Amino acid sequence: MIRYVDVKEVFAEIPDEITLAVSISGCPIHCPSCHSKYLWADVGEPLTTEALDSMLESHVGITCLCLMGGDQDPAEIDRLAQWVKENSKVRTAWYSGRDELPQEITLSNFDYVKTGPYDDDCGPLNVRTTNQRLYRVEQGNLADITHRFWK
Repeated sequence: MIRYVDVKEVFAEIPDEITLAVSISGCPIHCPSCHSKYLWADVGEPLTTEALDSMLESHVGITCLCLMGGDQDPAEIDRLAQWVKENSKVRTAWYSGRDELPQEITLSNFDYVKTGPYDDDCGPLNVRTTNQRLYRVEQGNLADITHRFWK
């Protein structure tokens, strides 16, 4: 079971979307320069379809739900994204710290996927030297849209 710690409406995580970001705990990646080390521990409330339903009902106007983490159980992330796709009109996104998508992920369950651990030497998504990538899923393929963060 995966757990979440907080939920925030954000405008910068996914371009052109009003995103509900769900911070998932129990991160196994442990990036040395992580800005959210509190998410390394397995803490918080269970992330269930009932919890997602409540979040979606109480955050009217969002256009995307982004699961921030969950690398410890990609199959569960995939299942939850599929549930969102089948039960709402919002788009789905996953922020993973992995370099590559695991086999358990079904691209059709997502509209966006971010890959890559945070590397302080390379910087975050909004700098050209970043090692991280944000993709839009287009007809089963990943289209790199990382450049949308660069000024």
